[in-house]
Amino acid sequence: MPTPLLTIADCGVNLGDRWLLRHADLTLHAGDRLALVGRNGAGKSSLMKLMAGRTDMDEGSLWIAPGTSVAYLPQAPDLPGGMTLRSLVTMGHDADSLGRPVPVHKAEEFLQRLGLDPDRMSDGLSGGESRRVTLARALYTEPDILLLDEPTNHMDMPTIEWMEEMLGQHRGALLVVSHDRAFLRNLGTGIVWLHQGKLRRRDGDFGQFDDWSEGIMADEAVVLHKMDRKIAAETKWSREGISARRKRNQGRLRELQALRLDRAQAGGITQRTMKMETGPAEGGGQLVLEAIDLSVSVPLPDNTGSNTAESDRADSDAAARRQLLNHFNLLVRRTDRIGIVGPNGIGKSTLVRVLLGLAAPDGGRVRQGFGLNPAYFDQQRSALDRQSSPWTILTDGGADMIEVAGVTKHVTAYLRDFLFDDHKMTQKVATLSGGEQNRLLLAKLFAETHNFLVLDEPTNDLDMETLDLLQEVIADYDGTILIVSHDRDFLDRTVTAILAFEGDGKVSAHAGGFSDYLDRRMKAATRRAARAESQKNGGKTGGKNAGGAASKSGAKPTGNRTAKLSFKDQHALDTLPGEIEALEAEIATLEARLADPALFAQDPQAFNDAADRLATARSDKDDRELRWLEAAEKAEALAAEKG
Repeated sequence: MPTPLLTIADCGVNLGDRWLLRHADLTLHAGDRLALVGRNGAGKSSLMKLMAGRTDMDEGSLWIAPGTSVAYLPQAPDLPGGMTLRSLVTMGHDADSLGRPVPVHKAEEFLQRLGLDPDRMSDGLSGGESRRVTLARALYTEPDILLLDEPTNHMDMPTIEWMEEMLGQHRGALLVVSHDRAFLRNLGTGIVWLHQGKLRRRDGDFGQFDDWSEGIMADEAVVLHKMDRKIAAETKWSREGISARRKRNQGRLRELQALRLDRAQAGGITQRTMKMETGPAEGGGQLVLEAIDLSVSVPLPDNTGSNTAESDRADSDAAARRQLLNHFNLLVRRTDRIGIVGPNGIGKSTLVRVLLGLAAPDGGRVRQGFGLNPAYFDQQRSALDRQSSPWTILTDGGADMIEVAGVTKHVTAYLRDFLFDDHKMTQKVATLSGGEQNRLLLAKLFAETHNFLVLDEPTNDLDMETLDLLQEVIADYDGTILIVSHDRDFLDRTVTAILAFEGDGKVSAHAGGFSDYLDRRMKAATRRAARAESQKNGGKTGGKNAGGAASKSGAKPTGNRTAKLSFKDQHALDTLPGEIEALEAEIATLEARLADPALFAQDPQAFNDAADRLATARSDKDDRELRWLEAAEKAEALAAEKG
């Protein structure tokens, strides 16, 4: 066993009204790559701060081996201003023991891989940018102990994969708090579970965590049940028999009091169970929305300088734009579950806003289905007034009762379902943690009527228990779901189709979850590499062999045949959009006619005929939309094969 680098013994942290940690023990050795897991509020960040020397414990001891360096990535770093990001990363590590300058190319590489300009000044960094700078510094300094609190938050998949590679090479001890199961599976060599104020460690793959933790909780439940039964029996005895044998039974009473104390300690920190539900998807038709020939671009940063002439600037405006979407088409049907993936800044959130009608495209249009009622989880949480309280946000400042899934609830009970303490229900949103704000936004959305859940990065700052519960809610939801996420495991558990941003305005569609998409992409890359190699060598050997084989068999070569749509599918793609548009116009006319209250009184038969025709038109439109989608999916599959 390697020499310990850090040891926590009998650690206790008291919050005044309860113990956050009690009798907690942990030892870190070089080579450990451990996942620290536990529900929100269990004390993971507090434990990290203790180990980093940012705070003190109320009981116990902390020992760090002499000469051991510790680097810590908190959830909300506080960085000094007036420095370049390069200087922040290398500060204190930009010279060797003799005072000679140390090359900083590695610091620049880390910053660039994390999407940051090394020459940028530290003033005005967002919270996510500050975290990335702090992560770059932690990696650059190569500490003996690396403590990372939610390092994957606000990171895109390529960056997370790069981070996995870098951390896998770390030679010291690594302790990571993360909700990203795929990240922990790929990186971790053991698990530290913070549960009921105590720490339990298990070496091995993170994929075994669920079975291991559920087994422990089942054993605890049995022990607590036996203790509860014994306490009940002893309490009954004390009430019925103590008066006649008071002196002889004082010892038994003391044992009962001790048993109650043991029961309270065995129960540890009181942990409520989170409840989350969303009502049925109400209203709407089979068509949710359709994106038709969408094009979207955004301006590039202005690097022209203040001396650029107005005419030159005007001429460059049209060209100085980055294409996010280029002639993009999409048909979303009821009960579809679609995930959107791609690097940060490539246009995922913009696509969502355009589809919801919150932003206008440069070209094309979005046609929303009848009765569409979306509920939008914005990763910026703009629906939450930071100066209001959770109570006010859910009630709009009115009554204290709200309706959720057809059931009327008191707002206090509803917020408790989302694990809000009573005193936080009236605090300003700005004072809540990121996880609490995300839970509040989910509580707000699920209390609304909707048939289309749109979730943009919902996993940030949520613990695994909450994510598991959210996955169950999504699985049971009978409406349509659109999810933007970098959490690979979460996507695999929730979606059945992937829209992948490939760059240069191209978005490709793939059936299945994220792992299916990744597997398909890797196989396509392998095929392209094989074709390139074949073309490279084909003129010398491959072509001659192929020709010889063809001449011997007499078979006609088929390799150059171009796969294409059948006549019926191509005809459907060409003609159905016009037919659907005509049916939409007819439906609008019929709806307007039926909305006239005088029609039924004046001509009941005409009213009934119009209603029958409206039902037929809607059915015809749905049939044509489904037929068009089948043809479009075949066209996309053929395009993917050619690509």
